[in-house]
Amino acid sequence: MLDRTDRSLVGVWWWTIDRWLLASALLLMVVGALLVMAAGPAVATLINLPSQHFGVRQGIFLVPAVGLMLAVSLLEPRPIRALALVGLVGIIGLMVLAIVAGSEIKGATRWITIAGINLQPSEFAKPLFAVVSAWLLTLWREGQDFPGWIYSSALMAVIVGILVLQPDIGMTLMVVLTWGFQMFLAGMPMLLVICVVALAPLGLVVAYFTLGHVHKRINQFWDGGAWQVEKARDSFANGGLFGVGPGDGTVKHHLPDAHSDFIFAVAGEEFGALACLTLLTLYAFIVLRGFSRAMSDEGLFCLIAGASLLLQFGVQAAIHMASSVHLIPTKGMTLPLISYGGSSLVASGLTMGLILALTRRRAPYALPGQRRLQEASS
Repeated sequence: MLDRTDRSLVGVWWWTIDRWLLASALLLMVVGALLVMAAGPAVATLINLPSQHFGVRQGIFLVPAVGLMLAVSLLEPRPIRALALVGLVGIIGLMVLAIVAGSEIKGATRWITIAGINLQPSEFAKPLFAVVSAWLLTLWREGQDFPGWIYSSALMAVIVGILVLQPDIGMTLMVVLTWGFQMFLAGMPMLLVICVVALAPLGLVVAYFTLGHVHKRINQFWDGGAWQVEKARDSFANGGLFGVGPGDGTVKHHLPDAHSDFIFAVAGEEFGALACLTLLTLYAFIVLRGFSRAMSDEGLFCLIAGASLLLQFGVQAAIHMASSVHLIPTKGMTLPLISYGGSSLVASGLTMGLILALTRRRAPYALPGQRRLQEASS
C-alpha cells in the first residue's frame, strides 16, 4: 500500500490519478482481448492464417498499449506538451511518407511499414494534435499578443491537407471537430466557431462528388446498407438480450472485418444487447467522468486538452457503434481499446494515458511552499 505522505513519483501518481477512469480503460482492454479471441479465428480462417493469429497479436499489442498508457499518465503538463510537439512533428513526416511510399489499401495510402511493423501514423496524429493545439490556444488566451489561434488553425490546415491526400475523410472530420471544440473552449466568438464548423458538411459534399469510395458508401447507406451492414444488423437480431453464447455466433464467418470494424456486431450476437448497452455505458462513464475532472481548477491547458481528447475518444466509439447498427454510413473506424489493430490500440492507449495525466488532482498534493504560492495567486 502507498501512503498519502509518499512523495515518490508513483506515490503521488497513485493518489492523484482517477482510479475509476484507469480501471474502466483496463476493463475495456480486457473486453477487447476477449472479443478479438472470439471473432479472430473465423476471420483468420477466411484468409488462411492460424486460427489464433489475431488473438495472439492483440495480446502482443496490449503490452505497449498498457505500458504507454501508464507511462504517459505519470507525466506532468510541461513534459506532455514538449513530447507532444516533438511527436507530432515526427508523425506528420510519417504521414507524408505514407502518401509517397506507403502501401495502398482499399484505395487509400494511410499505412507505412517500419522495421516490419505496419503503422498508421494518422491514428497518433489525433491525440498529439489535440495537445499541441490546446497548448497554442492556452498561450493565446493567457499570453501577451501571442497569435496562438492562428498557429493552431495553420496546424489544423496542414494535417487536414495531408489527410485529404491520403484520403481519410473520417479522420479529417475528427481533426476539424477537435479544433472547433477547442476554439469554443478557448473563447473564440461563437459565430466564428459555428461558421468554421459549418464548413464540415460542405467538405463532406465535396468528398461525395470527388471521392469514389465516399460516394459508394453514402449511396449504399441510403439504399439500405451494404452487405456487411446487413449482416451486422442481423447479428443484433440473432443475439437478442443475452446473446447466443461465446464462440457460437455466425456473423464473424461472413464479415472480413469482424475483428476490427464490426467487432461491436460480434459483441451483440454472442453476448447480447445487454452487453452492448454495458459497453455503451462504460464509454459514456469515461467521457462524462473525464469531463467532470477536466473542468476542475487544474488550468486552461488541462481543460482544453483533456476535454478535446475525451471528445475524440467518445465520438470515435459513437461512430463505430452507430455504423454497426446502420445509423450512419460505414466509416471503418475502430472501437477504442477494443478493436483489433496495433496502431489503433496503441494510439488509444496514448489517448487514455493523456486523459489520465491531464485529469489528475494535483493541488492537494503540492508541497507547502507551492500551496502558499497557489493561495497567494488565487
